[in-house]
Amino acid sequence: MGRYDQWSDDFYVNLHLNTEMELSRSRETVLHFFEQVQKHYPTMRNFYTRDEGDYVLEGDKEQGTYRWASIESRRVCSGYVNPDNIDDAMRQHRVVLEMVPYNLSISPLDCESLNLMYGFDYTYRGNHSELVMEALGVLPAFERIAQMPGATLLGNEPSIQMALDPECRWQFRLSFEARTGAFQVRTGEYPEEQLSVYLTVRRFGSLTKGETYVAALGRLGEIAAELMDGYIVEQVLQPLRQAIATK
Repeated sequence: MGRYDQWSDDFYVNLHLNTEMELSRSRETVLHFFEQVQKHYPTMRNFYTRDEGDYVLEGDKEQGTYRWASIESRRVCSGYVNPDNIDDAMRQHRVVLEMVPYNLSISPLDCESLNLMYGFDYTYRGNHSELVMEALGVLPAFERIAQMPGATLLGNEPSIQMALDPECRWQFRLSFEARTGAFQVRTGEYPEEQLSVYLTVRRFGSLTKGETYVAALGRLGEIAAELMDGYIVEQVLQPLRQAIATK
C-alpha cells in the first residue's frame, strides 16, 4: 500500500480535469479513449453509462483495490482506490492526461481546472461530528457553545481553502464529510458509515505556453505531498485514527 493507507480504512487518489467546453459524446471518440486506457490497464473491463449520461470504465470493485476512469459532459476523471503506492496512481493519471489532447481534443486552452484529490475514508459507528470534535477540537470561539448542557452536536465538517500564489491559480482545500444525521442522533442507532477527509489541490485556468497537463499534475503532486507530510498526517489523520481506536 501507499505511504498514507495506514491512517484510514480506504485511501484513494483521484484526478479531475474540468473543461470550459463540452466534450465530444460521439460513440467512436468515447470508445477509442477507453480502449486506449484499457491497453495500459487490462483489468479495467467494466464499461457502463450512468443515468446522467456519464461513461465509466473500471476494474473489479470486489478486489478492494481498483482503477477507474470516466468521461462527463465537461470533465474527465481518473481514480485509483487503495493503490499499492502513490506512484502507481500518479502514473495512471499521467497516462490519461497524455491521451486527452489527442483522443478527446482537449487543448491547453480548454482547461477550467485540474484537480488532484487524496481521499481518506474511516468506517465508524457513531456520531461523526462528535468524533471530529474529539479528535481535532473546535475553534476557540465555538468551545463554550459546543458544551451547552443538553445539546448534541449534529454538524461539524470543518474545511479550509487557501491560495498558494498571488493570482490564486494554485489552491488547496482540506475538507470533511460526516454522514451522521439527526435521525441517527435521535434514535441512537448508528450504522457503520464512512467519515471522509479530502485534500484537493487545484490549478485553475488555461495552461501557459509550453505547459502540459502532465507537468501541471506533477506540480500538484508536489504540493499534495508537502501538505500531507508537513501537516495533514500528523495534525488530522493520526488524531482521527487514534480517536476511533479508543472507542
